[in-house]
Amino acid sequence: MRIANLITFIILLIGGLNWLCVGIFNFDLVAGIFGSTTSVGSRIIYILVGLSALWLIFSAIYNRGLKFMEEK
Repeated sequence: MRIANLITFIILLIGGLNWLCVGIFNFDLVAGIFGSTTSVGSRIIYILVGLSALWLIFSAIYNRGLKFMEEK
């Protein structure tokens, strides 16, 4: 599970940097690479970023829940 968390974290970093470019320069790097925001490649990247966020949210909840269940 650590590898999955690392991969999803890297994908979220890339997504965050893309949003930084959108905010500062009004340039969507993903859309620039794949041609438009509606292209198949762009949609796949956006879906991967969203799924990565969900994975890390549920992973954090799951891991924190296990720590509370441990006896001290």
